[in-house]
Amino acid sequence: MKLFISKLILGLCLLSAPFIFAQDLKSQFQVKGNCEMCKERIETTAKMAGAKAARYSVDSQTLTLETEGNTSTDEILKKVAEAGHDNEKFKASDEVYQSLPDCCHYERTLQPSNASTSAVVQKSKANNEFYVKGNCASCKARIEKAAKDAGANSAEWSAEKQSVVLDFDASKTSADKILKKIADVGHDNEKYTSTDSVYNGLPSCCLYDRNVALGEKGPNVHFEEENHQESNTSADNQNHGNHEKNIEEVKLSASKASTSLSKKDAGLVFNIDKKELLKAACCNLSESFETNATVDVSFSNAVTGTKQLKMLGLDQKYTSLTKELLPEIRGLASAYGLNFIPGRWIESIQLTKGGSTVTNGYESITGQINTELLKNAKTPETSLNLFSDFNGRAEANITSVSPINEKWSQTFLLHGNGTFGNTDMNDDGFLDRPKGTQINAAYLLNYNDLEKSGFGSHFGINFVKDNRTAGQTDFDKRLAQDKQSAYGVGIDISRFQVWNKTGYVFKGKPYQSIGWMNQYVYLQQDSFFGLRNYSGKQNTFYSNLIFESIIGNTNHKYKAGASFMYDGYDETYLTTPYKRNEIVPGAFAEYTLTGLKYTLVAGARVDFHNLAGTQFTPRLNFKYDFTPQTILRLSAGRGFRTASVFAENQQYFASNRTIQIIQNGGDIYGLKPEIAWNYGASLQQEFKLFGRKSSIVADFFRTDFQDQVMVDLDRSPQQLVFYNLEGKSFANSLQVQWDFMPVKNFEVKVAYKYYDVQADYLDGRREIPFMAKNRGFVNLAYSTNKSEKGGFWSFDTTVNWVGKQRLPNTSSNPSEFQLPGYSESYAILNAQISRNFNKKLRAYVGGENLTSYYQKNAIVDFKNPFGNYFDGGIIYAPIMKANVYVGLDVTF
Repeated sequence: MKLFISKLILGLCLLSAPFIFAQDLKSQFQVKGNCEMCKERIETTAKMAGAKAARYSVDSQTLTLETEGNTSTDEILKKVAEAGHDNEKFKASDEVYQSLPDCCHYERTLQPSNASTSAVVQKSKANNEFYVKGNCASCKARIEKAAKDAGANSAEWSAEKQSVVLDFDASKTSADKILKKIADVGHDNEKYTSTDSVYNGLPSCCLYDRNVALGEKGPNVHFEEENHQESNTSADNQNHGNHEKNIEEVKLSASKASTSLSKKDAGLVFNIDKKELLKAACCNLSESFETNATVDVSFSNAVTGTKQLKMLGLDQKYTSLTKELLPEIRGLASAYGLNFIPGRWIESIQLTKGGSTVTNGYESITGQINTELLKNAKTPETSLNLFSDFNGRAEANITSVSPINEKWSQTFLLHGNGTFGNTDMNDDGFLDRPKGTQINAAYLLNYNDLEKSGFGSHFGINFVKDNRTAGQTDFDKRLAQDKQSAYGVGIDISRFQVWNKTGYVFKGKPYQSIGWMNQYVYLQQDSFFGLRNYSGKQNTFYSNLIFESIIGNTNHKYKAGASFMYDGYDETYLTTPYKRNEIVPGAFAEYTLTGLKYTLVAGARVDFHNLAGTQFTPRLNFKYDFTPQTILRLSAGRGFRTASVFAENQQYFASNRTIQIIQNGGDIYGLKPEIAWNYGASLQQEFKLFGRKSSIVADFFRTDFQDQVMVDLDRSPQQLVFYNLEGKSFANSLQVQWDFMPVKNFEVKVAYKYYDVQADYLDGRREIPFMAKNRGFVNLAYSTNKSEKGGFWSFDTTVNWVGKQRLPNTSSNPSEFQLPGYSESYAILNAQISRNFNKKLRAYVGGENLTSYYQKNAIVDFKNPFGNYFDGGIIYAPIMKANVYVGLDVTF
């Protein structure tokens, strides 16, 4: 089967190549227009002037051309201007413009627009200040250098204002010449638009939002203009001569979605920013998806209180979880690693559903979740966050991001939390969540000199110490386990990380670069669950070298490289040691083809695993834009991983199940690695509703396991059995999400998910436990308009409805310790109100599980924790009732 699918993917690429390469490359230009009549006139004129195809967008004010042979785009744009439409190359005559129908009279004075920020920009536009698009410090250096190369005495670009202030001698150069040079290096401005090839060749951090073009006034971009008369300054007279100076104040309010689906990526990639993370408590990464429909968050244990993520109907272990694109939560960190990334440290999250890029490794099966830490600031900024709930949990975060000089910047991150007091809402004598503390500190150092030397580098170091105690409320950790009658759980974890990413952009070739990433991780866990002990150590070294360039032009990009992974595991369960070393060198290549309406990303990697053998991993992503508002995506790919059966299933240790491993000749606990194929299709449709942007995204994914390590809880309530799959195992996932804004500042997200997840166990095919077939999701977010001082209110509400779930078989237990075959359905309500007093101070209050639904039978036979029927691992719902919290954010 796997050989057939590999051949099928390769065949599709080869069959499509002649057709794809035969297409002419796209060119995009800024053209002024106002209505559908303008659209028809522009497109007809372009085709009559020799364009093979022409597509004009009134919203983005852009004309996309497809040409062939020696057809000149300049000639086409000249004809468009002669028809009455100003563009970046030619201007229509006043006589022709005036002869257009009234509905076609567009605004001939270019105004700014920028959807890449959510700030309110105050702009005083004098003759020496011009709108220029950019995204980061690297853009700033590039823009200012280009301006000086074109003759400017000085240039100062502002990312916040999206403008450059120029000082130049009008006898030696001109603003037009300078802005033309800025466009030539990749930055659109009010006079000129960069070519697609140059823009696409910029580093990924510099790819600003081109969807909102200069001059666009979309539903989420509002302009307020005031004209003031002022006398000229002496500097103005010197540089520009005597004239009446009109200062135009523009208030630009650009609303950027807190969670957005990337339209440029071939894969289904969601970008989550800090605004989304502030909608809920978000104390760590496990709570960062409470307001997101794609990821399911659930408690996995009534004794340890840990949370787990699920995506596409499968457990967290099948999703690649990275930090700064480096492997993060895997191996021994699987159970508790989500708690080690504080929410206030997160700058953004990129979530990919289905097959992700092969450059990031082979372990992704259902997708990838990458977390980026705070590290970008134009000015020094230090923030303090204080958080506490009404059940004894408190935490503090200090983040400081500051530039050291023009090239260097640094970030200090400090987090501490503690859970104090006994929380037992269901009166079963067990803590609903563990007590303990965590200290977490990180330091990041960044170097950026891409424009001059071509080099950039990022260094990070992180240390975590986490100590937790759970079990019965009268358990005393100071006493030995066998010296007291109370059942206790103790978990002590230490983790140390150090990493570096260094890149070089070749001189004169902004599309060509080489990057090298390295990371070392040490993790140690010592834990006990009643009278059973589990401890483990993991040493991991990871290295990844990536070269990126083009074939002919930036419509044909490729990446190639090599990686190396070393994992050293030393585990002990009860008294039995389990040691293994995994050594995995690998190589990969990926090709990206961009056409007028499509993007194809085809990649493959081969890894030489010393225990799992040689593994071939192909992946394919394809995007086709029927229109700019209708996008189809297809994906297919393979992934494999080695299962750490003890670390990944610690939620079942809080029971009296005995563990059995039925070996199958493999070299990892006697088991073979897990291998799966994932296929997906999605359709994204955008449209206007209530005069505002609205979108519907429907996606379907199927995962087929070729090999899988089965976790069998059904053979006996007193057993936990691991063995390799014999037969079929699959997961079908269907999700439909509708986002819209019925009134200004009021965002609504509605989603429905259907899962069909089944596997062939030793005694027959069954549904996977703890997976609801039906789920519903509603998120409502409203914010008031900002005051003059920047203050506003925000209100957020999320409802999650979870259908019934199959529970493990307990029919052989005595009747009083038996559970039903399926759980009941339930709904959870979370809400938060926050008040931004200004840009420096924010306070919030919220509640989790405000419906107070909780699982009443969370622990089987809780009165006898050392008996045969005790089980704290059968969890399908929250174990705590309503919880209220308060918080404060202060920025210095």
